[in-house]
Amino acid sequence: MYFTALLARTDDGWEASDTELDDVESLDELAELAREAAPDDETVLVCIEQEGAWFGLVRVDGEDDPRVFVSDAARALRSAYGEILLTDELLGREPEDPGALDQMVDLDGTEDGVEDEDDEEAGAAPGGGSDAVPRGPLGDADLLADLGIDAGTVLKLTPDDALSEIADALGCAEVLEAVR
Repeated sequence: MYFTALLARTDDGWEASDTELDDVESLDELAELAREAAPDDETVLVCIEQEGAWFGLVRVDGEDDPRVFVSDAARALRSAYGEILLTDELLGREPEDPGALDQMVDLDGTEDGVEDEDDEEAGAAPGGGSDAVPRGPLGDADLLADLGIDAGTVLKLTPDDALSEIADALGCAEVLEAVR
């Protein structure tokens, strides 16, 4: 079970709205959705929670690049919503170019694309890079610091109560619960 909401800061405080992410396919599209909810380029937090498994936060401030935090990257990667947040940049991987992948034929130097034993022992993926996704938190844990929630607090939050605790600290628990 997922819960997704937008928290937009306004002159009158925070406003919450539930949102569907079914048509969102990338972090850029998610950031645009958040910007549409923000009056006058104010801060918007996109909150995503998979019950008991992981939570994610995306902070969008005007036209700035979105800032992302995910409580458990390995669990989030198994989720369609998590895949939106876990960009190559956040994972520290080189961006994939689908056109270049189509042109690759046995570039690993072996017959029939079989991996070298050295690559298998090192846990490397074909092509030399590692696709391992870290267990645990990933991203910018400091994304709420100027709102009164330091990185240490964000890192201690659990998926079961993270969004409620964040909303409580921001003074908008009632508006978030209204859309839950």
